[in-house]
Amino acid sequence: MQEQIDREAIAITARASKLTAQTLAKALNAVLRKIQKSHDAGQAPQGRQSVKSLMSQNVSTSTIEISGDRGLFDRVARKWNVDYAFRRTGPQKYLLLFKAGQTDAITAAFAEYTKKVMGRARGRQTPIREQVNQAARQAERQRPQERERTRDRGAAHDDR
Repeated sequence: MQEQIDREAIAITARASKLTAQTLAKALNAVLRKIQKSHDAGQAPQGRQSVKSLMSQNVSTSTIEISGDRGLFDRVARKWNVDYAFRRTGPQKYLLLFKAGQTDAITAAFAEYTKKVMGRARGRQTPIREQVNQAARQAERQRPQERERTRDRGAAHDDR
């Protein structure tokens, strides 16, 4: 019995001595993946999630309606470290679901998001004074053409 164990131990060491760097790397990667899977299984997801995974955490949720750019809200919410999910309710309309325990953080993030959205809207519009000036210039361009038309009509009536 002891001789058989010794032979198997020698066979295992002989196989281990024939390991190449590539097979050793594959074995270590497999062990690393197994460790990461067991580590990830115990943690709840952070940040943007699917509605299903947010609801599966067994916490109460609150909602806010958002219309517009979800990507802009994603950037702001990452900064505030909020757990949230989107559900589409219509074209460019979403329902934002978040954990009820994070209402302070989501309120601050939503205030910053609103500020950025309003800043973008102002940046796209031309100022009122400039709009008035453009309308005045356009009116000046149209006036000379109207005068010429009336003069031509008057000259045609004089010839009769």
